[in-house]
Amino acid sequence: MSEVLLFRGARLEGGDAADLIVDDGVIAEIGTGLSRAGATVVDADGLIALPGLVDLHTHLREPGYEASETILTGSRAAAAGGYTTVFAMPNTSPVADTAGVVEQELALGEAAGYVTVQPIGAVTVGQKGERLAELGAMADSRARVRVFSDDGFCVWDPLIMRRALEYVKAFDGVIAQHAQDPRLTEGAQLNEGSVSAELGLAGWPAVAEESIIARDVLLAEHVGSRLHVCHLSTAGSVEIIRWAKRRGVDVTAEVTPHHLLLTDELARGYDPRFKVNPPLRREEDVLAVREGLADGTIDIVATDHAPHPAEAKSCEWQAAANGMVGLESALRVVQEAMIDTGLLVWADVARVMSRTPARIGRLEGHGTHLLPGQPASVTLYDPAPVRTFTAGDLRGRSLNSPYVGRELPGEVRWTLNGGIPTLVDGALLERPGVRA
Repeated sequence: MSEVLLFRGARLEGGDAADLIVDDGVIAEIGTGLSRAGATVVDADGLIALPGLVDLHTHLREPGYEASETILTGSRAAAAGGYTTVFAMPNTSPVADTAGVVEQELALGEAAGYVTVQPIGAVTVGQKGERLAELGAMADSRARVRVFSDDGFCVWDPLIMRRALEYVKAFDGVIAQHAQDPRLTEGAQLNEGSVSAELGLAGWPAVAEESIIARDVLLAEHVGSRLHVCHLSTAGSVEIIRWAKRRGVDVTAEVTPHHLLLTDELARGYDPRFKVNPPLRREEDVLAVREGLADGTIDIVATDHAPHPAEAKSCEWQAAANGMVGLESALRVVQEAMIDTGLLVWADVARVMSRTPARIGRLEGHGTHLLPGQPASVTLYDPAPVRTFTAGDLRGRSLNSPYVGRELPGEVRWTLNGGIPTLVDGALLERPGVRA
């Protein structure tokens, strides 16, 4: 039987302060002046209590690319960042395009014990864009896959995209599209604009993202199926999603923390830490995606946590891999970009980083409101500190964070996954059910 925990004075989603008692994996009581014999009492004064964070877009790299990350090390990074659930993208080796591979990923996540690892299935065999993968078999497997994506590659063939949207309707699935026209981005290195021109780097035009989103919302409307847009990054993309939602299209969209904060100006030093796909955009795009998240056009924040070994980033810009790690820093970046600017309040953060991602992924019992009787998956966050983000803050296998050396607000203090503490006072725990 797990220990009983009594958190005193936490601010529920940033609102009123209350005590929480966690017992036997659930929230047993919420109120003021609570007590429980034998409980471990935690002073939570000043801490924000959020539903355990849910990331709809994580790269855990296992199987096949364990030099970058494993399901265990990525799960530890997630717990350190306040996450209790992560959806694992399928660009592994072998690709997660069969029931066998997604069930293997599910089992490895269960063995690690830090977070719930929910596999995402590939849309096409080998993510090659040529024929549909075993969508039904993955949906019917023990992993109960409901999100399918070729992330890293665009499902560029409109007929295959249409067929995928039609297929997943049978089990209320969703296609999560990496919106990138491959012909418009051949050799692209950086956002197409004044910075790329000055640096002599091939440009990645905004229209390469926007044209695919426009096509796909029309396909989703025609088919009557669910579409999710991964890592939206341009002002034009926000407008297309806004238009589609006004038409009643069943589309959702995500933005990454780095697209909420960083711009292509950071590429001037040719530091490959800032090389990512889609690329960092202009300041105007950053402001537009912030506004889109604030007004509900963009539904969620997803990290696109993309670990790489040192040699993939310690090289010249053109040869470097795309991607940034982001699980440990996400909540702190969202505080700087959205809370401290007054665009969101903490209740909104609970919506865009917990409840809505779980709903899009159809993962019941995750990201739920903090209520008596609900599973005790809880993140306790201190918004007060401001300190420099360092490599010591990274708990995964890779160090390719764009925030190392940058001041960020806040600190995740506790993470509870189903009542089991995985992070206590900022320190990851080793305990039964949670292994090193």
